Amino acid sequence: MKEKAKKEKILKPLNVDEITIRRDRYFANAYTIDVPLDSIPDHDWQDIFELKWKSSRHLWDRKLFVIGDKLRLVTTANEFGEKLNWVGQVVKETNNAIDEYNRAVQKEKEKRKEEIDKEALEEKAKVEVFRDILRSRFG
Repeated sequence: MKEKAKKEKILKPLNVDEITIRRDRYFANAYTIDVPLDSIPDHDWQDIFELKWKSSRHLWDRKLFVIGDKLRLVTTANEFGEKLNWVGQVVKETNNAIDEYNRAVQKEKEKRKEEIDKEALEEKAKVEVFRDILRSRFG
């Protein structure tokens, strides 16, 4: 059974001097910037996050990965502030989708509990049939 997923957020306040920024090995003129999250995201959050950033209309020169408790943005220096806003928006959209995901998980759990309760009630009724037969024969 699925479990509820935890929301993540970009760690604030950021200690800018501790943010890792280095030249990317694969893309010319690009840098990797590690933006810290408040914790290591679970797999559900990571899956939804990847769907959100890949479906973004601003995908043209951006690569974004979850690495432990960080988001690694691979980008050029052009319009970096706007790109950082985009990362924040993707995190926000992911967390909104996590709310929907968690509601669906809760509904599924409630439905499953109702099924288990119904099965238990049916089982109890069947046991009572056996008991009634035993009472009529031996009681």
